[in-house]
Amino acid sequence: MKVTICGAGRTGHLNTVLFKQNPGIEVSVLTTSTAVAERWAGGDDLWQAETRDDRILSARPDYVGTDPGKALENADIVIITQPAQARPVLLRRIAPHLPRDRSVYVGAIPGFCGYDWLAAKALSGYDNVVLWGMKDVPHIAFDLVAGERVLMGGAKAELFVALHRRESAASGAALVVMLNRLYEAPVTLLRDYLEITLTPGNALMHPAVLYALIGPGAPWENTPFDAPLCWWSDCPQAGAELLEACDAENQAIRRASEARLGIDLSSVKPLQQELIEAYGSQIEDHRTMYTLLRTNSAYAGIRAPLVPNPHGPGLVIDRESRAFHEDIAFGQALLVTMAERLDVAVPAIAKTYQWARDYHGGLAEGAPDYVPTDWPEAA
Repeated sequence: MKVTICGAGRTGHLNTVLFKQNPGIEVSVLTTSTAVAERWAGGDDLWQAETRDDRILSARPDYVGTDPGKALENADIVIITQPAQARPVLLRRIAPHLPRDRSVYVGAIPGFCGYDWLAAKALSGYDNVVLWGMKDVPHIAFDLVAGERVLMGGAKAELFVALHRRESAASGAALVVMLNRLYEAPVTLLRDYLEITLTPGNALMHPAVLYALIGPGAPWENTPFDAPLCWWSDCPQAGAELLEACDAENQAIRRASEARLGIDLSSVKPLQQELIEAYGSQIEDHRTMYTLLRTNSAYAGIRAPLVPNPHGPGLVIDRESRAFHEDIAFGQALLVTMAERLDVAVPAIAKTYQWARDYHGGLAEGAPDYVPTDWPEAA
């Protein structure tokens, strides 16, 4: 089986190493980094992943490069790990090079931010392409040295995937078989892609913490940070409380979607329950959202995106972070739009979304242009 991974970042790197531990798996990596491509082409260097128990897993990808034709040749499954803001351009780039003589499974990990709508629009003329997404990343990955090594954090106990509504049950069964060859955790097929779109995740989590750190009245509203800090083990109480409010509003969007569309989205559980089920014993204290976030060993060491303060000493939030360009400009924007169309009030999500847009100053307004204009009426 040939897997093509689009993106040599943390998730792409880690998945490459893990997949190559399995016999009979060929892995090609399509990257935009000429440095990573040249490093692979220049020798026999191995990609490495360091586990929590200090084991080193090593593998050499079968191909790493910037040529989509070479990367996608004879691919059976394509996994897009690039952030949401990069996916529209990526899909247009790879479309002409996808195999046409058989089914090819083109999915995103994670599959949030309306990936199913984006891919259906970008690949509308490719009837042999099966569109899918994964609910969340299978493993936490961080501290990447591109083309060399990455640290592997906590793993999910179970993985969930969904197909675009246009796909068949047979395609779903085939996808599960392929993914179970690649991952140790069991893979379950969800009933509707909205179960992924509405899964509570980064679009709720990162904006809430940012607001509690540097938003109105926050400790670092007008003060640079003295030292690096971690997203979750340093999460303030106010961030956890705001996250709970945003999560409750996301559940309201879920219930309204169920009522309007006549579907069952009960797998979209409150965030605290999702995290407990995903990480289990890796969480030391799950009594509250605050204690859960700060004691989840799977999250330990994941730093918030800080860069040197250009106007003086200390550190400031990186405006180029995915927290802005993916979680807010795509993830939160989509939730706000869905809530508006479903007549659901989401004051906490809307507050963090508007503040983040104002703070950043360069994010597009409104939902991504691939969201169907007739949703939910024509769903």
